[in-house]
Amino acid sequence: MKRSNTKATSTASEAIAWRPDSATRSSARVQQLCDRLGVADYTQLHRLSLDEGFRFHMEAMRHLDFEWYEPPKALMSADADPRLPSWFPGGWLNWVHNALKHGERVESAQRPALICVSEGGVEQTTSYEALRHEVRSKAAGLADEGIGRGDTVGLMLPMGKDAVVAFLALSAVGAIAVPLFTGYGVDAIVARLDACGAKALICTTAMARRGQRIDLRERVSDAARRLPSLRLVLLAASDEPLQLQHLSERRWETLGQGLLPRAPETMQPNDPFMVVYTSGTTGRPKGAVHTHGSFPVKIVEDCAYHFDLHAGERWLWPSDVGWIVAPITIVGALCLGATLVCYDGAPDHPDWSRLSETVSRHGVTHFGASPTLLRGMAEHAGHSLKPSRDTLRILISAGEVLPEETFRWYFKDYGQGRCPVINYTGGTEVSGAILGNVITRPIKASGFNAPSLAVDVAAFDAGGHACIGTVGELVVRRPFIGMTRGFWREERRYFESYWERFPGVWAHGDLLLTDTDGHHFIKGRSDDTLKIAGKRVGPAEVEALAHVRGVREVAAVGVDDPHKGQRLVLVAIADEGVSADLDTIGHRMSLAVQTGLGKPFSPARIHWVAELPRTRNGKVLRRLIRSALEGKAIGDTSALDNPHALKSLTALSPPSPTPAAASAA
Repeated sequence: MKRSNTKATSTASEAIAWRPDSATRSSARVQQLCDRLGVADYTQLHRLSLDEGFRFHMEAMRHLDFEWYEPPKALMSADADPRLPSWFPGGWLNWVHNALKHGERVESAQRPALICVSEGGVEQTTSYEALRHEVRSKAAGLADEGIGRGDTVGLMLPMGKDAVVAFLALSAVGAIAVPLFTGYGVDAIVARLDACGAKALICTTAMARRGQRIDLRERVSDAARRLPSLRLVLLAASDEPLQLQHLSERRWETLGQGLLPRAPETMQPNDPFMVVYTSGTTGRPKGAVHTHGSFPVKIVEDCAYHFDLHAGERWLWPSDVGWIVAPITIVGALCLGATLVCYDGAPDHPDWSRLSETVSRHGVTHFGASPTLLRGMAEHAGHSLKPSRDTLRILISAGEVLPEETFRWYFKDYGQGRCPVINYTGGTEVSGAILGNVITRPIKASGFNAPSLAVDVAAFDAGGHACIGTVGELVVRRPFIGMTRGFWREERRYFESYWERFPGVWAHGDLLLTDTDGHHFIKGRSDDTLKIAGKRVGPAEVEALAHVRGVREVAAVGVDDPHKGQRLVLVAIADEGVSADLDTIGHRMSLAVQTGLGKPFSPARIHWVAELPRTRNGKVLRRLIRSALEGKAIGDTSALDNPHALKSLTALSPPSPTPAAASAA
């Protein structure tokens, strides 16, 4: 990718990257919903979704064939706390029914529900009919082992058939899945499963990465011994038992054999089916609670109306089970009758063509990736662009801010300039999208062309007033389907996290710029905001300017300063094989930032490192970088993929100021 010194902030005058043609607009699922509801376009549809929420959601569910055992009578209980809304009173359902029903129908029973590809090249295809049988069998086995309504169960499996079946079977019996990253250490596993009082753990004792066997036996055994509530361990793809004396152990493969298949339990809309723990970088992990009548409804609507996913299409979005993307793809693909393509392995093994080969071999129509993964693919484009990608129709990105140059590579090179890029932002606590792209509107590079349906989005200034053309706090002004039903047994913490910055309004923690064309741009986390000499700027704006030739990646943080309040510090990774010395590159970075933002924002320090600390789903944790550089307590680091990167930051001795900073001082 080419580097640029130009400012990357998108404005109303910036050129459109992609425009839908008339055929795309008329055939889009979101336009079909407009037609059903008698509105002309997305603007009117969004307005209706806010003004007539119950009518909107019920018609969307009819459109998408999302079935209830007993239909609800209203959108929300009138007497409910808006911070903890009770959705769809009077309704009964189990969301899993909507995934399994395709196995009963003649037209879809033999359609592939799952295509699972391992790093070693083993491929396994499961039809909807077979999936229905296996989930109902495992549900019977879980119930036979005493797992049922309200029980919390850890799920720590590679992303493949076992993980998908287990996730569905747990919801089918009314239990609550607690997805865990397969790379978690003992402390991280214990912190999450102890907090939710897990009764059981479904896991494996080994997995493969980059051709090497990773033994998980000791990690799982040590964690199990430290969990007083744990009663049962179900081992998948494991040859030997753990031999834990105080626990029951069963093989996942034989669970349910000889038992009558079990239909999904009838659940209330506000019954939890999943607790997903966030990174907890400012304290202990937070368990976001999601329910049968909220998360699945939101995700099915998002997948249809943002991603334009149809029955029979094929979707690959590589993810660990512990990232929210895994539940999104499982729920969205299977409830809509699409085929979920799972890849379990490293994206660069044996080289960076691996994911594109999977796209080509299995006719993938929808491909998703985090910006971090896309940067790796772009830097190894000789491999990643080699296989055919002609079947692709939709590209998706989420997880962190999507830089403009990464967007353009994804759109022009990977998608060959024909596939719209659906930028998608929300998070673990809101199920799916707050903002996204829809294919009936033009798309700007790195932007979002639409608020998600039924989500009342705005940027608020410090006084709590909506602002356009300037960066503000991303807020949602009313309750919305998909929002977490609090943190697991931590109601007060949940209120403090989202509802007290602006009373009665959800403050998401992101910085948002809405331009005069109505396009939206995320400018980083609000707690990462830099305030230099009284002036505020988001880290993404600084990083875009500092991303000059010779810089692979850069993070901007504000470090405490007794005179200015904060001083700007850049932590950068150099491109491989750069010919210029780092001082010269640093000088160019400083001049670029100073030219774009003014002298007060000249970097006071530039640190060169081999890695930036990031979560397992690729997010750079600037808060931890700042704490490390200031010598403050780091807090919980269990969600980090590379905790050693923090040690190198803590050990840094302050270098001399850059030439530009010295001259500006």
